[in-house]
Amino acid sequence: MIVKPISWLLVKKDWRRADRLPREGAMILATNHLSWLDPILIAHFLYNNGHWPVILAKAALFSVPGLGRAVRSLLAIPVYRGSADAIRSLEAAGKRITDEKACVMFYPEGTCTRDPDFWPMEGKTGVARLALQTGVPVIPMAHWGAQEILPYGQKRPRLLPRKTFRVLVGEPVDLSKYDGRSLQADVLRDATADIMAAITALLAELREEKAPAVPFKNPAGGPGKSTNG
Repeated sequence: MIVKPISWLLVKKDWRRADRLPREGAMILATNHLSWLDPILIAHFLYNNGHWPVILAKAALFSVPGLGRAVRSLLAIPVYRGSADAIRSLEAAGKRITDEKACVMFYPEGTCTRDPDFWPMEGKTGVARLALQTGVPVIPMAHWGAQEILPYGQKRPRLLPRKTFRVLVGEPVDLSKYDGRSLQADVLRDATADIMAAITALLAELREEKAPAVPFKNPAGGPGKSTNG
């Protein structure tokens, strides 16, 4: 296991409200996406709090020197976006939830945010589909600081001075109003918006700033069907 040593080396930690994580059972951890380094740092946080996550990560991350090995150590499910394999990746995550009671880490945006101020973008509906199909709790989480270490698109981290990685966990997102409803586009879109609103509110609290009233338009094509990356 190489995740924990990497995380101890790279960052100082400001971890808040880990008590909101379920003690046992399956869950979907839905969080914002700032950097290719996110999965490593979040996995360290979860591992220290009794959970070993399964992540959905875009296939390209598996070939990044150094980072790819760490991602593979997380038992990640590769996602080949824009293909039928993306749907199969979502199905694989659902199977891990039902068969293994896994903690599945999910980036609803489907890619690192392109918002110039690093606020979450519109979410893709894969997270809502997975949550409503499996019935497991969606735990929203916000984090801040990974983008200072490894900005999106760069492969060489900025290690010094050591940055602080901040995490804030929220209460489960209430999706009960969608119980029993057919998973039509409007239901998935609205449920996704509820999840993204929870993540954004947590990030605003963490940053002590006001979030934009309207989320940044997702360059991957808006709130369609997607997974992670």
